[in-house]
Amino acid sequence: MTLVWVTGNSGTGKSTVCGVLRARGHVALDADEDGFSRWIDRVEGEVVMDPPYPVPEGWLDRYGWVIVRERVEALAEESRSRVAFLCGSAENEADVRDLFDLVVCLVIDEDTLRHRLATRTTNAFGRHPEELAAALKWNPRMRAIYEGRGATIIDASKPVAEVVDGVIDVVRERTGPTRGRGTTGGARRRPPR
Repeated sequence: MTLVWVTGNSGTGKSTVCGVLRARGHVALDADEDGFSRWIDRVEGEVVMDPPYPVPEGWLDRYGWVIVRERVEALAEESRSRVAFLCGSAENEADVRDLFDLVVCLVIDEDTLRHRLATRTTNAFGRHPEELAAALKWNPRMRAIYEGRGATIIDASKPVAEVVDGVIDVVRERTGPTRGRGTTGGARRRPPR
C-alpha cells in the first residue's frame, strides 16, 4: 500500500511521533531503535559496533549515520498491503529514497531544537557540544532540502498529538485511510529522485 518516511533533524520528534503512531495502532518503526541504521567509518567503510560517547572532537567528520537499504527493501515489500511508517534520518537517504511512496519532514525552530536536545531523556545525541553544533548546522537546511524534494513539511513544534494528526492526514490525502483494509489497486513506487 504505502511506505512513509518520516524524517527531520535531530530533536524534531521523529521517535516520539513513531511511538504515538504505534500507540494508535499503526505500523511504525524507528530507524534508529529498530535496527535500520548504523554508524560507519566513511574512510574505511566499516561498521562501527561500539561508537564512543561522548564523541571526541572531529569524530562526526569521519563517521556517519547511515540506513541499510536491505532492511528498507524488506519493509517496502511488507508494506505492499498496508501503510507503514519508518521514522528516522540518515546521511545516505538518497540510497533508499526510491523505496518510499511519501516523505514527511518534521521541522522546528532553533530555540525549540536547543531545548529538546538539552532535555530529552530517550536519546543522548545532541547534548555533547560537537553533536549540538552538527544539529544546529543542519536545522535551517532541512526545510529547504525537503521542500525541494517535494516532501510534506510539518511544524513539529506543535503538541505531538497535532503533529501525528498532521502526518496521518497527509497520508490519507494522498492514499486514503491508513487503517483497516488495504487498497485494491496497490501503490506505485515513486521513481528515484
